[in-house]
Amino acid sequence: MNETPRGRIEAVEARIEAAAQRTGRDPAKVKLLAVSKTFGAEHIAPVIAAGQTRFGENRVQESLAKWPQLKTRHADVELHLIGPLQSNKAQDAVALFDVIHTIDRPKIAGAIVREIERSGRTPRLLVQVNTGEEEQKAGVLPGNADALIKQCRDEFGLEIEGLMCIPPLDEESSLHFALLNKIAARNDLPELSMGMSADYENAVALGATYVRVGTAIFGPRG
Repeated sequence: MNETPRGRIEAVEARIEAAAQRTGRDPAKVKLLAVSKTFGAEHIAPVIAAGQTRFGENRVQESLAKWPQLKTRHADVELHLIGPLQSNKAQDAVALFDVIHTIDRPKIAGAIVREIERSGRTPRLLVQVNTGEEEQKAGVLPGNADALIKQCRDEFGLEIEGLMCIPPLDEESSLHFALLNKIAARNDLPELSMGMSADYENAVALGATYVRVGTAIFGPRG
């Protein structure tokens, strides 16, 4: 196995391509997010140099410490927020991130739309669904997802591109991916952010358009 950044990226891309082809999907429809949370700029730069342009981060504050300079040096890099967003971080999030995956309640939608109006910057937006209905996890409950999507569109005037989920660790992830796909289909949403290092091939088979892979690209977190 090639343990260079380029080699690890190519290995993941090959598995994405194979999973897509097995289910008759176009591999080009699946976008790889390299999850760089907890890794410093010195670890991220070689992955950018290897050709990776999409990255996912969990925390706004951590991202502010490393990404502004990286984005200045690499204009083609696309940064995604894949962790929970607090309303008091909306200003920083809208300023820094190109895509926000984690709208999960009206308060967050309102904070984002106010910041878009103030700054003129318009990140692409996804709604996070708590498919496992876990108390400790962010995301709108599946039964409330349609209403939140409608409210984002009609009340806040936001263009929602898709949905995101993080299945429970102790459950079969494919059931959650299938549920997310079903909610997206009935709301005419083209993007599905689902699947991580352990299960992204299943996610691709069930319609993922973004897979969030950290360990398989960066290695174990310290």
